[in-house]
Amino acid sequence: MAERETEHRRIVVETPTTRREVVQTDAVHHPDRSGISGAALAAIVVGVIALATLIILFVMNQQQTANETAATQQQPSTTIVQQPAAQQPPVIIEQQAPATQPPLIINNPAAGGSAPATGNGDAVVQVAVDKRLSEDTTFSGLGITATVLDGKVTLTGIVQNQALKAQVERAIRNIKGVKVVDNQISVG
Repeated sequence: MAERETEHRRIVVETPTTRREVVQTDAVHHPDRSGISGAALAAIVVGVIALATLIILFVMNQQQTANETAATQQQPSTTIVQQPAAQQPPVIIEQQAPATQPPLIINNPAAGGSAPATGNGDAVVQVAVDKRLSEDTTFSGLGITATVLDGKVTLTGIVQNQALKAQVERAIRNIKGVKVVDNQISVG
């Protein structure tokens, strides 16, 4: 900012008849040259605002690109859980396919019809396992699903505690024809 100073001077004026003193006061303006001019300051402020806007837009664009990439990489997963119907044996359909493909097991046949059992050991074990799970009052309300393949019973579902999980496994292990129990029941 500009500084103002006041300068006082005394002048003696002599005239032919008298002599007198005149006090003269002058205001002197000294501009401040140490700072930045108003135009330069305005240009700096506008530049900083423009730079901040560009940075914000760049960051938002990067975030949007990352979100789109994540969305395209994410694959939808669908889990279908079929609960066995009470007192209905599962239907096993054997397909003519290479030996590496296991038989298709359907736990809930359509109402009113039932496919004939193939008579193999897994079908008999499957019927016994489903009967045990549906007729036992402790297990019937749990929604445990069991599948049988080559004497191996795979259990899936959710129970309240570890003791109940072990109890279901013991009950299935004691069924005639069960060779191995794969207990995949979750505790939750």
